Amino acid sequence: MINKEVQVPLFARFTLILIGLFVFFIILYITRSILIPLVFATIIAIVLHPAVNWLTRLKINRIVAITIVFLIASIILWGFGTIIVRQVQRVSESWPVLSEKFNSIFTQNIADASVRYDIDPQKIHDWIATAKAELISRQRRIGQSLVVLGNGLVILFLIPVYVFMLLFYQPLLHDFIFKLFSESNQGRVSKMVTQTKIVIQRYLVGLVFEFIIVATLNSTALLILGIPYAILLGIIGALLNIIPYIGGIISVAIYMVVALVTKSPDYMIYVLGAYSVIQFVDNNYIIPKIVASKVKINALFSIIAVIAGNALWGIPGMFLSIPLLAIVKLIFDNNESLKPWGFLLGDTMPPLIKIPPILKKLNLK
Repeated sequence: MINKEVQVPLFARFTLILIGLFVFFIILYITRSILIPLVFATIIAIVLHPAVNWLTRLKINRIVAITIVFLIASIILWGFGTIIVRQVQRVSESWPVLSEKFNSIFTQNIADASVRYDIDPQKIHDWIATAKAELISRQRRIGQSLVVLGNGLVILFLIPVYVFMLLFYQPLLHDFIFKLFSESNQGRVSKMVTQTKIVIQRYLVGLVFEFIIVATLNSTALLILGIPYAILLGIIGALLNIIPYIGGIISVAIYMVVALVTKSPDYMIYVLGAYSVIQFVDNNYIIPKIVASKVKINALFSIIAVIAGNALWGIPGMFLSIPLLAIVKLIFDNNESLKPWGFLLGDTMPPLIKIPPILKKLNLK
């Protein structure tokens, strides 16, 4: 009896892939409350694992080693959180003054625009009144907002618990991954697991260094320009800068609005110039040396990943999108049939004009 391989038509394979991707993303969306803290915890555990492993090599009990690493990380986070809370308190104390000044500037701009473009000021005020009424009507959803806040607090509580458990059961999880595959694939699996850990560790360590440098540069520039709340704004800008491309636009918009309210319109130009210089340094020196060398994802798929992450998991998805995409690329690069997709995600640009070999020979002659 002759066995014949059944050839699945291309359109059928394409349809099955689309259905599989659709179901996969639906599952990611439905289970986001479970997966978001688990993914965050997994990434943090991978970053902390070398420290725990080093302590266990010193014959320290694994639970004690994890506890020591947790305490050190908690002290660092507590110090960072204290700085942010104090800066937020300063902003909240002067918020009424800032709000009043912003309203006066906004009213003056409306008057200037109505004169310059011959627009009835009453129409502008009516449009603003309508927008305010819609905003007030949306405040009825405050119950939903409290539910979202409660879910966020639950996630923040779950992440440390998950991190502790993942670090404690790391040997068990490590052996489990290897038992899933046959002995002939052990070498490739080991290589992929090692590369994944290295990529995540180096990428996140690189992000931490980039965050510190950019926050320092932002705060210094704003302090020199005399912009209030420079430290808080510098930290917020550095956090948003982690989100590729989109975060930078939001940061500079916040800086320019604060400069307009607290200083003058001229300072908006100064802030834009200073931020442009910082972004030039970040994009051409900091990222290539610290971050981009660890995770090479091209700009197109970085933006798509950030937008998709926001659609699936909101703000946490935006921060997780690039590390997860880097892991996907790593899997693609280690699988022969998926290597073209890994190449598509990477930032290796082929030459725009390819010279055929025969023309090269003619040129040599």
